[in-house]
Amino acid sequence: MKILKLLNKNYLTIFVISIFFLINPLNAEDEPIDIWELEKKIEPDENQLIQEEDNSTSNSIIQIENNQNTKIKILKKNLNEENIKLAGLYDPEENGLNIGMWINSDGNEIKSIFNRINKINLSKDAKEILNIALLTNSYFPVNNISEENFISFKINYLIQNKDLKLIESYLQNNDNNFNNAELIKYYVNINLTNSNLENACDIFSKINFFNDDYLNKFKIYCLVNKNSREEAQLLYDLLKESGFNDNFYEDKFNFLMGYVSEVSDQISEKDILDFHLSHRTISNFEYEPTKKTPKIIWKYLSASNLLENIDNIDLGDLEKISLIEKATHNGSYTEQELFELYKRIQFNVDQLLNVKETYKLLLGFEGRALLYQRLILTKDTQEILDLSSRLKKSFIDENISNAFNEKLSKILIEIKKENVPSNYSTFYQKNLNVQNPKKVNIKINNKVIHQSKLLNYFKKNYEIKKIEKETNNLIKSIKKKKNYSVTNKDLMLLESLRSDGVKISKKYQKFIELDQSKVPTDIQLLINNSEIAMVLLRIVETIGEDDLNELSSDTLYFIISVLNQLNIDPIRNNILLKILPLKV
Repeated sequence: MKILKLLNKNYLTIFVISIFFLINPLNAEDEPIDIWELEKKIEPDENQLIQEEDNSTSNSIIQIENNQNTKIKILKKNLNEENIKLAGLYDPEENGLNIGMWINSDGNEIKSIFNRINKINLSKDAKEILNIALLTNSYFPVNNISEENFISFKINYLIQNKDLKLIESYLQNNDNNFNNAELIKYYVNINLTNSNLENACDIFSKINFFNDDYLNKFKIYCLVNKNSREEAQLLYDLLKESGFNDNFYEDKFNFLMGYVSEVSDQISEKDILDFHLSHRTISNFEYEPTKKTPKIIWKYLSASNLLENIDNIDLGDLEKISLIEKATHNGSYTEQELFELYKRIQFNVDQLLNVKETYKLLLGFEGRALLYQRLILTKDTQEILDLSSRLKKSFIDENISNAFNEKLSKILIEIKKENVPSNYSTFYQKNLNVQNPKKVNIKINNKVIHQSKLLNYFKKNYEIKKIEKETNNLIKSIKKKKNYSVTNKDLMLLESLRSDGVKISKKYQKFIELDQSKVPTDIQLLINNSEIAMVLLRIVETIGEDDLNELSSDTLYFIISVLNQLNIDPIRNNILLKILPLKV
């Protein structure tokens, strides 16, 4: 071991010398490149113009003229020392946006709207737009907000969204951002929790990360795990040289490296890495979770098959059953396991027949078990809905509502919408979660403007001249119908076509009464100031918990009008194709 550590010191010396030459290369003739000088040479196109204005001080102002012909000013101090940074994942052009979409926004307003949005249980449609607004590659805002605070909104969104593939893509595309440590920790921890150590370790070969003791510990363990022991020892020595001191980790490290043959049987819950090392290094590992056990450890136990089998649970252990309900709510036990436990609890015939009164007299979990057993014996639709709603309310009252989501949805899927009584329609719609909805076909109906063949333009990007002719011909044929009333949905389609350059004959103007919708003053000011991202956030806030198809036609009309003003065609087209067609 002493010889190995001596060799490691030699490796350390070589490593330091290598770093020195990387920082101070022998060939000093290469001068630093001023990226702003390069930008001056970029030829402007018709959609974007970049200019640099002289200032009496050392500052410069770079102007970006976007698609709305609005100049976005970026104040730069000392161009040789600072660079405007980008953060994001998607190319702005993919969604009709531009790289300066956040520049003019005020940091206080950004914080305020995110505080409001975070209190909303956003619908899938709202999340799609929020995803675009936050993860489009863009410059940082410069007013009343720090780089760290702005990045934190992106990081928090990615963590709340829990999409590991999306997180990995973001990390790879923004691997030099020093704010990524929190996101990397989340990524490796969740992978480790799900017993996917390979994915957790693989991220270190794909990205850079800044000095962080926890991530260094994790990387060292990954190196040990793949038997790269020399590299692991070198990194560990460097970590120790920096003042790192963790007796628990050192004990596990020495054991895994083979330096010692015995290891402490201490189990640490400090973080998921320590808990995993405890599990890996202690023979006959046993752990009994409690109410105070962190959720992430519960999930680790579940993924590693370390939780007690439901079939072995003592039905007289009331605290254990209550704990399992909570663990199911948090995703550690499956709903199926919980309901199998409920089925083991015995009730007499009178209790089952008089369930609606009896369950109120029982302990919480016993009452839920009684409701469930009666529910699975019922065939009557109204009775199923009544018992389901009572059972769901019981879970909600105990703050364990997530323990009855999937099972409830499966029950409701068996009920046809037309058979649901009006007093249960809200309950039915709210809890019906169709994971794999059936594909629907769009039916073209040329008797209605917003259901007509004009919709094909938004799917297939027809040439303007072709769609212009079809538009005027369709209006001509519909105008002959004396009883036809132009709706907001018709206007959404026609205004979008006109926004894209389709000319509608003057003789039809009175019939269709095209008129710009009234946009709230505060949002119109955001549009005028080219605060594109802030406008998208306001749209997200407007949609909120609702699906687009649940919004009023006035609200949809406003959203489409705003997107037309900003020329954000891809997002607009996506919305139009969700809300206009007749689907069969």
